[in-house]
Amino acid sequence: MSKISKLFKGSSGSSSGSSSSSSSRSKHHHRSRGAPSPQEAIHKLRETEEMLTKKQDYLEKRIEQELTIAKKNGTKNKRAALQALKRKKRLEQQLTQIDGTLSTIEFQREALENSHTNTEVLKNMGYAAKAMKKVHENMDVDKIDDLMQDITEQQDVAREISEAISGPFGETFDEDELLAELAELEQEELEDNMKRMGGLPSVPSSKLPSARPSQPTKKRAEDDDDMRMLASWAT
Repeated sequence: MSKISKLFKGSSGSSSGSSSSSSSRSKHHHRSRGAPSPQEAIHKLRETEEMLTKKQDYLEKRIEQELTIAKKNGTKNKRAALQALKRKKRLEQQLTQIDGTLSTIEFQREALENSHTNTEVLKNMGYAAKAMKKVHENMDVDKIDDLMQDITEQQDVAREISEAISGPFGETFDEDELLAELAELEQEELEDNMKRMGGLPSVPSSKLPSARPSQPTKKRAEDDDDMRMLASWAT
């Protein structure tokens, strides 16, 4: 009896050990698998949406068929018409449930897509920040300031050289003095030309005849004489 009990005990122990090891392996496998990626979850949600959309089309066709049966048997077979209307109601309830489910799935998919997009954006921004930091590692602000100061000084030197090269070479003269001298020369030349032509014409010595009074003035004098004559007669 003791050997048999030991044998059963050993077999039970081995079976329990094997079962515990298998359960631990399944748990380990489940843990190693982990959560699905955002792309996988979005793909599954899209598949579910397609399936429910097809279900919607099927239910709508069934509702139309049941409505046709109810109309057809409305006067001939009242029982069949009522049964068709009941089936139509059940199908409409299923269609309403599917509409609500689709709205929930669409909302979940859009939220997941937005989260995935934000994650990718943040990841890329992190890469860019690391790249910028790496670029700036070999840069010294003080050296950059010195470099910019050297560039400014060299630009000033180049400007001075350009002004020196483009400036007048040799003696310089006052332009106002030259213009005044030119005006004197022109005046002298004009006087010489007048002398060669005999000078200016002489002023006549005799008195020029006075101009004859105009007709309006003479007539106005005659009118004044007539008025004086009338005044003397009146007195």
